[in-house]
Amino acid sequence: MLYFSLSVLFTVALYLIMRAFPRYKVDSFHAVVFNYYACVLTGLLLTPDLHLFQKVTWHSEGTLITLALGGMFVVTFMLIGLTAQKVSVTATSLAGNMSLVIPVLFGLFVFKNNNKEFTVINYAGLVIALVALALGAIQSNKKEMSAGAVTNARSPANLLLILPLLTFLAAGTNNTLINYLSVKYYAPGETTLFMIIACSGAILIGSGILLVRILTRGEKLHWRSVAGGLILGVPNFLSLYFLLLALASFGNSAAFVFPIYNILTMLVSACAAWLIYRERLNHLNKFGLLLAVIAIIMISYQELSL
Repeated sequence: MLYFSLSVLFTVALYLIMRAFPRYKVDSFHAVVFNYYACVLTGLLLTPDLHLFQKVTWHSEGTLITLALGGMFVVTFMLIGLTAQKVSVTATSLAGNMSLVIPVLFGLFVFKNNNKEFTVINYAGLVIALVALALGAIQSNKKEMSAGAVTNARSPANLLLILPLLTFLAAGTNNTLINYLSVKYYAPGETTLFMIIACSGAILIGSGILLVRILTRGEKLHWRSVAGGLILGVPNFLSLYFLLLALASFGNSAAFVFPIYNILTMLVSACAAWLIYRERLNHLNKFGLLLAVIAIIMISYQELSL
């Protein structure tokens, strides 16, 4: 459970850092691009044998697909930003959390890499987990809801459906591909190699988009956005790094790992947000947290009984 715990802690740190961006006037997209530079540097520091890169065939199928996955990282971050701005923060959170359905279903029925026989209790736990995540995303803050309502009123109806749907699909596809590609093309000891290649793809595509925006829109790059991105990159890399190690520890069972990872992240995030930002939970949020604990027990009761 050590890898699980570290992955959750670094993921929560990632959220808290991004939460502070508006306060320090950090451009989110610029920071996202530069965070991948820090990701690669962190990965290189964690790579015990840099000679592994000499064995990489950069034009091979596995490497090219992994580089393309890095592009998906950037696309997902951009969709999250657009959904939050054009629709609402609640819709963004809900779409991101609900996306765990995709890797879970692929893990159970396509890859069939679950490390145990799922029972009715396990499947019921998955359903309860989705309900818990949905309840945890609901906000009742009047100021936020009124601001969201203005945005929604001015946005085309189809945009309100398409953006959350695209965010849902992108986030779920990311997690599914991470699980699949790391197993199919990379040996167990090549976790950092896989991630460095994926982040390199994110650098190539993200930097290209940023350059186009600077040249065509006249955007200015500020040092605080670069610094924010470099700070963001460390927990970003480590959260995925330890998530992959957690997956490997549980036989790459996405059906077991992803629900518990998402739920624990939600629980710890709620506590951290209350302690640091004094964010309060409404009654539905609290009920969602209770259901989340129940879901964890139902999904993992076989392991907990060992």
